[in-house]
Amino acid sequence: MNLPTKITVLRLILTIFIILLLCVPFSSLGIHLPQYDFYGVKVELLYIVTGIIFVIASLTDFLDGYLARKNNQVTDTGKMLDAIADKVLVNPILIILCVTRSIPVIIPVIYITRDIIVDAIKMEAASKGKVVAAIGSGKLKTAAMMIGIVLVFFYNIPFEFINIRVDLFLLYFACIMSIVSAVQYFNLNKSIIFKKGENE
Repeated sequence: MNLPTKITVLRLILTIFIILLLCVPFSSLGIHLPQYDFYGVKVELLYIVTGIIFVIASLTDFLDGYLARKNNQVTDTGKMLDAIADKVLVNPILIILCVTRSIPVIIPVIYITRDIIVDAIKMEAASKGKVVAAIGSGKLKTAAMMIGIVLVFFYNIPFEFINIRVDLFLLYFACIMSIVSAVQYFNLNKSIIFKKGENE
């Protein structure tokens, strides 16, 4: 296992740790985590800790790909684990934030549905011998979503002090770019998707 793949595995481990922290019913277990008043904004220690871990996990998402390309260590195993780690890092956390009413339900619905559609397009294209490369709108979607989630974890600070919901703006923007990128993926690959195989 090369270094980029090890970093990807680390991202998976960090993500699982975040999910466990967010899902543990601390209050039901009689554990009361501290809260702080940060210039009028009530901040829970749990979200700050998970937010910091999420930032670290997000940085590994860029680091493993960079190192793999730089050192010519791109492998099929690394690609598979990276795709899994990316989905696990974002999708379950969006669902959890929705359940805790930190974000509107429409955000995970659009984002996860888009992922399913694009993954289906990629699999169909791959079955016919074409590798679907990442596109700009998809990368922009991911960046906006990552930053938006970070701001949710950190209570939209410092923008909360001037009553501007930058966190939700970025999450909605990510959803819009999700739809845009899905349409682009379909248009770029529809000739392959609807191309009949040799035995059909």
